[in-house]
Amino acid sequence: MDKTKLLLFISLLLVNEKIAAQQGVSNNWLMGYQSAAGYPGGQTLVDFYNGNPILTYDSLEMDFRHTHSNVSDNNGNVLFYTNGYYLADASNDTMQNGSGINPSAYTTYFSDGLGIPQANIIIPKPNNADVYYLFHSTVDTFPGYSHSRYLYYSIIDMTLNGGFGAVTSKNQILITDSLNYGKIAACKHANGRDWWVICHKLNSNKFFKLLITPTAILGPYTQDIGNIRVAGAGESWFSPNGEIYAHYWKNAAGIGSLEILSFDRCNGAFSNAVSISVPYENGTQVGLAFSSNSNALYVSNVFHIYQYDLTAANVAASQLTVATYDSFVSVFPGFPQGFATLFGLSALAPDGKIYITTGNGSIHMHTIDNPDVIGLGCNVNQHSVQLQSVYFNTLPNHPNYFLGCDTTCTTCLVGVPSLTPEGVMLRASPNPNNGNFTLQFNVQSTAGELEIYDVMGKMVMRDYVAPWSQYKRVNITQLKKGIYFCKLKWKHTEQSLKVIKE
Repeated sequence: MDKTKLLLFISLLLVNEKIAAQQGVSNNWLMGYQSAAGYPGGQTLVDFYNGNPILTYDSLEMDFRHTHSNVSDNNGNVLFYTNGYYLADASNDTMQNGSGINPSAYTTYFSDGLGIPQANIIIPKPNNADVYYLFHSTVDTFPGYSHSRYLYYSIIDMTLNGGFGAVTSKNQILITDSLNYGKIAACKHANGRDWWVICHKLNSNKFFKLLITPTAILGPYTQDIGNIRVAGAGESWFSPNGEIYAHYWKNAAGIGSLEILSFDRCNGAFSNAVSISVPYENGTQVGLAFSSNSNALYVSNVFHIYQYDLTAANVAASQLTVATYDSFVSVFPGFPQGFATLFGLSALAPDGKIYITTGNGSIHMHTIDNPDVIGLGCNVNQHSVQLQSVYFNTLPNHPNYFLGCDTTCTTCLVGVPSLTPEGVMLRASPNPNNGNFTLQFNVQSTAGELEIYDVMGKMVMRDYVAPWSQYKRVNITQLKKGIYFCKLKWKHTEQSLKVIKE
């Protein structure tokens, strides 16, 4: 880059300071328990809208145990949320007609929120920005706590009740069968508009699949593949690119199973089932999460965290222990004995990190700071996040709302938003920084490339940018203090930004 081009490059950066609005639909996490108990009761709002998470305390009426879903508008404002017992609107009051979801003795007993991981998920109705489906279930064998008998859906219309929304249809039965409780997952159809919703039959290798279109909920379709799935806690997730599905559970005896399957977004078919033996550890609160580039899978297994390289010829043989519980105890007012910060549920966050619960009541969470990195460089940071309130193993069940069309098997349908940006949509947080910062940008369907230049126009760093991502974590701590220029390049667009390392 010659001096003339460099000066032009800098001048364009200085002119284009306006940042376009980002899609904030999944950028809010609500966590907390026992609002009326005083500190440490109440809720912590974790807001990822500006890149780095901002934690604030709030006192809501709703408690969260395990079950939690929420959805926000494109500007990051919470629209509504649920703990599996009822729905609350943006005023934090019960949504109109939002009580009485998941009718069962178990739900009535746990009026402070269901203790089931991934027992609900929120899906926007295709081609209708104001209407949402809530797919949900509970435990229908109580006492006993073994399975669900129904998968329900409810409909929320945000044009009603002065913009606070209302439930227009509630507890509509989609599937009647013996179902493995919780672990409801969803993935965008390859057309970029419709949705697949997945759950499991109990004591079987049968999957149930629903296809959500603008006009109907189609199915259920079934497929027999993979493990026999008995009752147990755990999680199911699709990879960010929608090409892989993983499921990890443990039964009451602490015996678990991990399976990984390929997924065809076009026809909803699973294939290439791989079953992996995970070392036995006593305890049932376990989870899994994918890296943002979909190349690594992490299993949180009570006392250990394991990494699997999904690009390896033998995924099972790639198992690597990346963390062992360090005996830390989370202590907070009223509980001087504290709680062990073991490893529980996991989720990939909008900032590109993986967050892991402690598996019991605590005020601390763990993070995997660089999950795209294969090996110990992924950097598991134990009890690194201290919340504003106690929480009970709660993480939101957010699908990848930003996954778009896959033209290798279909054509994009009318109504799918264009991914071509208008204007500059790039920011760095924090900026200035110490060399560690996060780039936030508009979603692109293809992989991209990050280039970083110094003030003399010399490239000092080049890195990969995963498709369908909104964030890229950057580490230039090894470089000298000064001004640097970040350039993100995709097939059809390019974005640039100045950063200052102090």
